Amino acid sequence: MGCFAERLKELRLEKGLSQVQLANEIGVSSVAIVYWESKQRVPNLDAVIQLAKFFNVSMDYICGLED
Repeated sequence: MGCFAERLKELRLEKGLSQVQLANEIGVSSVAIVYWESKQRVPNLDAVIQLAKFFNVSMDYICGLED
């Protein structure tokens, strides 16, 4: 799941968002973003869907299944 963590951080930084700002945008705690980006936890399906919609990318992309 390392690719997910890297993609998430890359997408967040491209938008110029802090972890707290992203958490507020998608309705999760900022701790969740920290855990996801540091590979300590993986998000549930609903969170992946929210992230894909927010960043306007496919779920395959954010999960590292496609470039």
